[in-house]
Amino acid sequence: MFKKLLAAMALVLPLALAAGAKAQTVDDIIKKGTLTVAIDTTTPPYGMLDSSMQPSGFDIDLAGLMAKALGVKLEFVTVNSPGRIPALLTNRADVVISIFSITAERALQVWYSTPYAAQCAAIVGPKSKTVASLKDLEGLKVAVTRGAAEDGIISEYSKTHNNSINILRFDDYPSTASAMLSGQVDVMGGGDYGDIYLKKSAAGEAFDMKFRLRCFYFGVGMRRGQTDLRQWINTFIFTLKANGDLEALSQKWRNAPLPALPVL
Repeated sequence: MFKKLLAAMALVLPLALAAGAKAQTVDDIIKKGTLTVAIDTTTPPYGMLDSSMQPSGFDIDLAGLMAKALGVKLEFVTVNSPGRIPALLTNRADVVISIFSITAERALQVWYSTPYAAQCAAIVGPKSKTVASLKDLEGLKVAVTRGAAEDGIISEYSKTHNNSINILRFDDYPSTASAMLSGQVDVMGGGDYGDIYLKKSAAGEAFDMKFRLRCFYFGVGMRRGQTDLRQWINTFIFTLKANGDLEALSQKWRNAPLPALPVL
């Protein structure tokens, strides 16, 4: 009896996995009536909580425009940076819209849409501190958000230079910024703009950008093999570029023009 049960499981399990791996289409989402989007509410101005504790920001507005174009309800799944890909792979979310930088490494696990925004990862620190290159980070305490682009860049440099940088990893941007504000670290990895530049340290000192690490383009993330969904999202982003809606989002949330965006 036990052998028969094992044999039956051997037949059923692959079928179940195959069904779970079926590529989701635009029609599937419309039929479901809901677009489920993974977001991070700790990364202003792209994702944050407003005074009513509701998600707001560039990425949130983009998700709203996407749901409206599909004619479905919008549902959010809140994740942190390391949780974005797992949210897709475990089917918790249909797509990720969360400053999801397009990299070759991540593209081994997920697919991306054409870029809709961009930001440069940078080193931020007190104005009095002179830091102009990765070499200048050697021997310093550097705060980064775990899984963010700057984490990978600084970690790779440190690894190839005898782990010369003391990297402190935090699970979200507010924790990283808090370490910088409180003086726990010398500098931090962040964006080339953001609310950190508007704040002062516990000692009363202002912050500035020391140097850019690398510029990244943000795409909408989805599971691999979703050709139909990716085609629709790329068309959706194209229309937002053409009608000025993306530029309006950039001006609203970044107070800056939309940067030039390449096409995947």
